Amino acid sequence: MKTTINHNNSTIQVDLSEPIDISIPITNDAQNPIAWYIEKPVIEPVEFGEWIGKVSSGMSSTNFNNILFNPHGHGTHTECLGHITRDFYSINQALKQFFFLAELVSINLEKQKDDFVVTKEVIEKALDGKKTEAIIIRTLPNETSKKSRKYSHTNPPYLEEAAAIFIRESGIQHLLIDLPSVDKEKDEGKLLAHKAFWNVTNVNELNADARVNATITELIFVDDAVLDGSYLLNLQIASFENDASPSKPILYKI
Repeated sequence: MKTTINHNNSTIQVDLSEPIDISIPITNDAQNPIAWYIEKPVIEPVEFGEWIGKVSSGMSSTNFNNILFNPHGHGTHTECLGHITRDFYSINQALKQFFFLAELVSINLEKQKDDFVVTKEVIEKALDGKKTEAIIIRTLPNETSKKSRKYSHTNPPYLEEAAAIFIRESGIQHLLIDLPSVDKEKDEGKLLAHKAFWNVTNVNELNADARVNATITELIFVDDAVLDGSYLLNLQIASFENDASPSKPILYKI
């Protein structure tokens, strides 16, 4: 059933019964993607002496698990500029609206020496002058192994600084990408794309025009069956007072 939604003075129709989930879940097995040199997540029942918080153990009427994970390295996550600043900024405070018009683009990577890079030119060509609140970047080739890949020490593809500047100057507030980071894995802490997108010139003292409400979502996966084009994005996060939160971006066809 199609639903009519008024969004930023525009009327659009979407079918809320057909969500397209582009998140990668957090699991405690070998299928979980991992980045940044950490181990897999831990999901295990609470234990008090001989008592185990697991129904199948016969000792508990409920399943009662502890979860140990890192939002940046263990699955789809959304982060704010507090990821790179000295002062604390929370994704839970930065993201106060959750529905956005989004453009999904598939991008061929460019080889630059030993790196594969998302360039300004391919982003500009893919958008073709379209104005949007969010951009969703699907890098090619789009292998399903992205959903379980171990990225540490592999020099994954990344976004060049000029591309991040172009996205910012296009007025795009929310950047979603199927890579573990918009920046090069080992870049000596330069974080050029992060800084360019958030317009942060000094991580020790935030400039007045820094984009406090802009977000970056990394480690998504968009199936090949989902066609490039315009969507309504529902960007869902957990209410963590932290620079980043695990997230569940959902697309709806317009």
